[in-house]
Amino acid sequence: MSIYDVKVEKSDGELESLGEHRGDVLLIVNTASKCGFTPQFEGLQQLYENYQDRGFKVLGFPSDQFMNQEFDNQDEILNYCQTNYGVTFPVYKKVDVKGENKTDLFKYLTEEKKGFLGGEIKWNFTKFLVNRNGEVVKRYSPQTKPEKIEEDIKGLL
Repeated sequence: MSIYDVKVEKSDGELESLGEHRGDVLLIVNTASKCGFTPQFEGLQQLYENYQDRGFKVLGFPSDQFMNQEFDNQDEILNYCQTNYGVTFPVYKKVDVKGENKTDLFKYLTEEKKGFLGGEIKWNFTKFLVNRNGEVVKRYSPQTKPEKIEEDIKGLL
């Protein structure tokens, strides 16, 4: 199985194959709107703006699994991200990133790059960097600010 075989649900409920991003460098992030790390949206957006024309994308996946730090309504999530942080990168449907209902994407990512807790996601804003060949090359902790990832991204572009 490849990351390009995984299907994800867009914010409008439509299914999308990650195969649509084949050839791009991806930074996949589990996000939350009401978390201490939420200001990282600003840095993620800046990376996206700086490198999207070179084949780089940020993909945000909201999750409510860490102290209920995400809105219930998908429209509220999108509105919050756009209004407060100017987010223009794709923000997908809210998902489970750990536990028995973990989505296929996060099953794949956490198998490819185990973290401090084995395969489980520790907290909001865990980040996975995927190269142009669809290989998960690095996993970053929630504390890692987006600007600290920039050199790794540039190295893959």
